[in-house]
Parts: sequence; structure tokens; C-alpha cells
Amino acid sequence: MAKDTPKGIIWLASYPKSGNTWTRNFLHNLINVMSGDASGSQDINRMNSMSTWEIAAAPYEKLLGKSVDQCSREEIASVRHIVQKQIADNADGLAFVKTHHALVMDRELPTINFDVTSGAIYIVRNPLDVAISFSHHMGTSIDAAIDQMAVDGLETPIGEKSVYEVYSSWSQHVESWTRKPHRTIYVMRYEDMLDDPETTFGALAEHLLLKPDASELQRAIALSSFASLQKQESEKGFREKPKAAQKFFRSGKADQWRHDLTPGQVNRIVTAHGTQMQRFNYLP
Repeated sequence: MAKDTPKGIIWLASYPKSGNTWTRNFLHNLINVMSGDASGSQDINRMNSMSTWEIAAAPYEKLLGKSVDQCSREEIASVRHIVQKQIADNADGLAFVKTHHALVMDRELPTINFDVTSGAIYIVRNPLDVAISFSHHMGTSIDAAIDQMAVDGLETPIGEKSVYEVYSSWSQHVESWTRKPHRTIYVMRYEDMLDDPETTFGALAEHLLLKPDASELQRAIALSSFASLQKQESEKGFREKPKAAQKFFRSGKADQWRHDLTPGQVNRIVTAHGTQMQRFNYLP
């Protein structure tokens, strides 16, 4: 590797069900297309070839000497920055890392190790639609999803194969990543990814100093279409799908809330998240 090759983590950050996996797939397809790979759409079950997730149990277990389901949250938090440094050190150049962490302090330690961070892509989606997708994802009711999205400091359980993540509430999550504009953090809306993919994904490529020509960009967008992702999942499944969910790539549309939410549910979400919704033009 050349001495001037960029190093560090590029975070692909979002609240759950906001387009993170779609963005990862686009980046894989774009890099494949620009490198001359004509094999077709990136396999959704092999995206770890160029991107990873920092909550996988194995590196934590190696550092702590026991299975993660026997570890305290304090123990996990104490080594999280080391795991992230290992990811950066082991990458041949930049490492794309998926996260649903809010950019907050966890047990007096940051969820994100900025010493090994080169930048971030943050995807935001209307919480009125997130609530619907999140309920299907978790196998729960929309009301329960709305409740979860409003919990400040919300954390996920520790599993056999992964450590916990710090989601916080939807509002905390969005504010933590976007309250201060930063030249190394590219913020994009899920709805713009749907409505104007060439402009939105093209600007993302430019932010990452990639320079696809028009045909390369269009092909990467086509290979990453929601229909393509759904087709792959139906044919061979998707390893990241929770057991409670029937499908990971369920709908991929905007404004579902207009016919799927009751007026009372809309009011609850707006009451809890109105300030951040207004910033991103999401208020009904």
C-alpha cells in the first residue's frame, strides 16, 4: 500500500431502517463497476468484502476473554474503541463500517473512535415511515415501534453473535450526527435517494472523491435498485434479516405513513420528534 493511501474508517451511519444497507450496496456496486467488474449486482450476503459492522462478537471476545453474552456493558464499552482501531488498522486503505450508533457518550466513553475515523455518511429518513418499517423489522406493533423510537438512550440487547448498540431516540440519533455541519460528514435523505438518485448518489460519490462517469453512476444505481435487493433476498435470503422480520427489504417507498398510520400515531411521532423533523422538512 502506498504511503499516501487514505486510512481510517468511513462510517455508514443511520437510525435503523433508514437506507443504510441500500447505501452500502450502492457503494459496492459503484466500486465494482468502476473497476470493470461486469458480473452483475453485488451479492447482498457478501458485502463484508468491502464493508463491515463493528458489533460482531468475535473481536470483543478475543479482547475480553469470554463470550459477549457473559460480558457487562461496561466491559464492552471499555474495548469498543480498540475494536474500531483494529478494523482501521487491518484495512488496506479506507474501511467502510456500518453503524446504528448515535454519536454519543456511552458509559463515559464515545461510541465512535474519532482517532481512527476519516469521515462519515449519515442517512436520515422520515420517522413517520421509519416507525412502520421498524415495526416490521422487529416483529412488533407500530405503537411499540413508536414507543421505542422515543426512548432517550435506547440500547439493543447483547446477543450471541453481537454486542449492543446505542440507538438513543430517533431525535437524539439524528441530532447527534447532524447538529454541526462538518466537511467530512455527508448527510443525505432517504427520500432524495428515491426521488433523485443520480443527484444524491452522484454527490455521495463526489464526497468520497470517486469520479464515475455518467454511465458508471447510472449502472451502479440500477444494480442497487430496491427491486434488485428484494429479488436477491427472495432467491437466497439475507443474513442480516432479524428472525422476527418476514423480509428485510420490505417496501422501499416514501410516505407510507399517509395510509398506514392513524392520526393519533402521527401526532405522537410529531410531538416526540418535531424539532428534528422540521430541520429535514418532514413535518406533515
